Amino acid sequence: MTRGFYDLTSGMLSQTRRLDVVGNNMTNLTTAGYKRETYTDTTFQEVLLSRTGNLDKSNPAPIGQASYMLVPSELYIHHDQGIVEETGLTLDFAINGDGYFAIDTANGVEYTRNGNFSLDNEGYLYLPNHGRVLGTDQQPIHLDTDYIEADDTGRIYNAGDKTAYYGQIGVFTFADPQQLVKNESGLFGANGQQAAASNAQVVWKSLENSNVDMIQEMSRMMTAQRALQGAATVLQLYDGVLTKATSDVGRL
Repeated sequence: MTRGFYDLTSGMLSQTRRLDVVGNNMTNLTTAGYKRETYTDTTFQEVLLSRTGNLDKSNPAPIGQASYMLVPSELYIHHDQGIVEETGLTLDFAINGDGYFAIDTANGVEYTRNGNFSLDNEGYLYLPNHGRVLGTDQQPIHLDTDYIEADDTGRIYNAGDKTAYYGQIGVFTFADPQQLVKNESGLFGANGQQAAASNAQVVWKSLENSNVDMIQEMSRMMTAQRALQGAATVLQLYDGVLTKATSDVGRL
């Protein structure tokens, strides 16, 4: 009976965590460059089950395994590309292919697919609330105006004077994107990997949409909610049975 409490409680905690992840995906449906997450869990402990005799227990026969509770395993991030949509804004950029923009943040260089850039007070291209955008030379890109033009390699020029060259937006790839770590900022840390230059196309006046599938997330949410409600109902039954058993023993 006690084991049932462990199983149900851990299952409820796991489904609650899954709902949190699904809710975060749905919240970021319109966040440029957002990569959806999938929560996975695993069993905390695998226990070997054996059959023994009532008196002679010297030769137990293995009959299988059982697990006691669920615990978080991994938060899997899907790095597949979202749809690139034209915005018409001169400081919007998207990546068509593999790679990430590099942002010089307060915590060091972090990476993102969000190209919804602006100009800071000193005229540097930056990602609001995060930091300045780095070029292929790993240096911030200074613009004296937002009256610009850009080609599909990320090179930026003054729209009125093509000889005025500002720099090239850096796009960087990693050997294993799954090793990237999502920081509290929502951007990715390299996690010790070496960033390499990417040949991906830079799409000017466009943003990459989130890769969240709303229908899929709704389905996951409903499944998790039903599992959570079912576990809560059975847990109440367990509690009622134990309460009755305890009271009956007390009367004896």
